[in-house]
Amino acid sequence: MHLSALNLHPVKSLRGFGVGSAEIDDLGFAGDRRFLVVDSAGAFLTQRTVARMAQVATAIDATTLTLRSEGFGEIHVGRQPDPQSPLVSVQVWKSEGLKAEDCGPQPADWLSRVLGLPCRLVRIGPAFSRPVRPGTARPGDRVHFADAFPLLVIGEASRREMNDRIIEAGGEPVPMDRFRTNLVVEGCEPFAEDTWKRIRIGNVVLRSAGPCLRCVITTTDQQTGIRGKEPLRTLATFRRDPAEPTYVRFGQNLINESKSGVLRVGDPVEVMD
Repeated sequence: MHLSALNLHPVKSLRGFGVGSAEIDDLGFAGDRRFLVVDSAGAFLTQRTVARMAQVATAIDATTLTLRSEGFGEIHVGRQPDPQSPLVSVQVWKSEGLKAEDCGPQPADWLSRVLGLPCRLVRIGPAFSRPVRPGTARPGDRVHFADAFPLLVIGEASRREMNDRIIEAGGEPVPMDRFRTNLVVEGCEPFAEDTWKRIRIGNVVLRSAGPCLRCVITTTDQQTGIRGKEPLRTLATFRRDPAEPTYVRFGQNLINESKSGVLRVGDPVEVMD
């Protein structure tokens, strides 16, 4: 088994991109989900309710986050924490009172025009602290602005199995970007990732945090923002969650036991237990 793709999503629910390597830090992949779009009350916004977020492309370099959207040009935002930035209290699901840095009026105005609703862009800084929720966490496990866990892995064979079923039912295959995964693994059986408790990639150890329960974002074209019915319609025929049958499973959440290291496309993947 080996890593066939690595993906970053610098801003939660905006479009991500593939990379050849990714650095691990305390929160997961460095640069992943370090920015968040919030409403006027500080509540997080996602493609679940604002599908147009898929039409905002992201890029990062050592110092800058760049956002682009057709018809609106682009805007540049500093990646590094700024002690002069005002702190705001934001919410991601049940994680309330998270302290984030407001990125200022220019990104807020640009995003508000692109998305068609009032919003602001915030960034993780030194005041931010968010432990992984109890039940799967160990001391020191922390997470960024993701729904709950630092990382997500999917096997290429799992997507092929799902797409074969979609095609058999007369539908169009679904690309991997619908699932907003960080790690893609080639060389394992379909849904083998469901069984992994810990994996090692080089000197990086990752621990399972349980299955990923999928939402309407998976039906949203990540280039156009247009919604369809797949893959949820097909996943519902064979991947329902036993504990929550209204949800379907696809992919495995991960916690980075290692708080440093580098992963590269092509790296071998070892199942530890």
